[in-house]
Amino acid sequence: MVKFLAETLGPGGYRKAMNSKAFGELERRESQALLAGGHPRLAKQREQGKWNARERVHQLLDPGSFVELDQFVTHRCTDFGMEQQKVYGDGVVTGYGTIDGRQVCVFSQDFTVFGGSLSGAHAQKICKLMDLALKMGAPVIGLNDSGGARIQEGVESLGGYAEIFWRNTQASGVVPQISVILGPCAGGAVYSPAITDFVCMVDGTSFMFVTGPDVIKTVTHEEVTKEDLGGAETHAEKSGVAHLVYPSEAACLDGVKKLLGYIPSSNRVAPPALKKSDPIDRLCTKIAGILPEQSNKPYDVRQIIEDVVDDGEFLETQSGYAANLVVGFARLGGRSVGIVANQPAHLAGCLDINASVKGARFVRFCDSFNIPLITLVDVPGFLPGTAQEFGGIIRHGAKLLYAFSEATVPKLTLITRKAYGGAYDVMASKHIRADLNFAYPNAEIAVMGPEGAINILFRKEIADSEAKGNTAEVRARLVEEYKNKFANPYKAAELGYIDEVLRPEWTRLRLIRGLELLANKLEVRPSRKHGNIPL
Repeated sequence: MVKFLAETLGPGGYRKAMNSKAFGELERRESQALLAGGHPRLAKQREQGKWNARERVHQLLDPGSFVELDQFVTHRCTDFGMEQQKVYGDGVVTGYGTIDGRQVCVFSQDFTVFGGSLSGAHAQKICKLMDLALKMGAPVIGLNDSGGARIQEGVESLGGYAEIFWRNTQASGVVPQISVILGPCAGGAVYSPAITDFVCMVDGTSFMFVTGPDVIKTVTHEEVTKEDLGGAETHAEKSGVAHLVYPSEAACLDGVKKLLGYIPSSNRVAPPALKKSDPIDRLCTKIAGILPEQSNKPYDVRQIIEDVVDDGEFLETQSGYAANLVVGFARLGGRSVGIVANQPAHLAGCLDINASVKGARFVRFCDSFNIPLITLVDVPGFLPGTAQEFGGIIRHGAKLLYAFSEATVPKLTLITRKAYGGAYDVMASKHIRADLNFAYPNAEIAVMGPEGAINILFRKEIADSEAKGNTAEVRARLVEEYKNKFANPYKAAELGYIDEVLRPEWTRLRLIRGLELLANKLEVRPSRKHGNIPL
């Protein structure tokens, strides 16, 4: 702005247009705000491979688009000598700008100022930004680098966190919320990201934990490193907290831009659509070679996804967690879609506790933001075992069932191979109101697999064969008979549960035509405050 005015008014024109003393005061304050925690702390930040708060914002947003708000806010604390330690901005940079021309609101915590700790003023700045985002219908992106609540402020700091949490909850399902973890986040600092839609982390520099290693050692006598307790790898593979992990801050912020390209600015608008060069009627020539002839042989479902979607581009989220279910974003005919797929390459594609929760969360996000759902089914059932039963697979599996059932966005389902038992119902079956259901000719739809089924259906005949010594022959015949009856999609098609038995090469065309058909879908549900998902 200063440069623009200088060029417009000519040499010295800007100072002439204003009282020189007032201009000098503004310039002095701006310089102090840009200095943040001071040169030594900024240098230390860089030594750790981390950018400062403003550098991150400018790396994320379109060049020249950032407008900062509340640059001169300072904390109000007068205890512990804090009145002598006031820094403009109070440890967080807030404002708005654009990403690929779309408005976003962003806050960036500054670890060089009181370790990025949250004060009442710091929280007030973030809350003000979130209120603005809700009014204008813009995504909120938080660049988190904070040691937690500012101890010197006591309950005011805690209250500030609660105000942010409340706004996270109000914004949920209204505007997308993306949390980018770019340093340590401890205590209350982790709960806001947990409520948001996506958590992105950087390997080696991002950490999240409620209580740190020192506290854990004191209370439970466990010894654990900061990395093992709350590093990016831990949250990507063990806890499932992290959706996306990147090797550097630059890659992480570029990843946020890519993610944002698939999702709308708010629940009031459709997801962004792009013109794609990939022909709608392109045949999927690889699928037949990907699917094994044997129904129990693994394959990577991502290869099928990449053969179907526009230009083979698939943005998978939570790839390291509950790998037996694949979720992520792609485009079909330029339209953004959410994909949920069983992964036969891991645990045979069974549904378990973690996969059910992962899938339910993703389905609910897509439904909140008008993103159609494509479900690829190859599921032998729910994972058996005492660990699953005692862990609550009944309750957790019901979350995925609930999520698919309550979703009103267009839902297209394709059975690529197996669909057994209750898992057939759960994976967006016709019975829980999927709009279009397809199956490949090799699809198997039954209560259970052939081996288990004949043990129940032909118990006496198998027992008799054991006495006669021809069990193997009898079992082979019974399995073959069962397969002939159920190891195909035609019984379900006869009943109308499958809308079309689909040739694999036509997969892309059918899905895109289905999305076109359902573009104006309207589904009315019973009036209620909200449902009670089995949390």
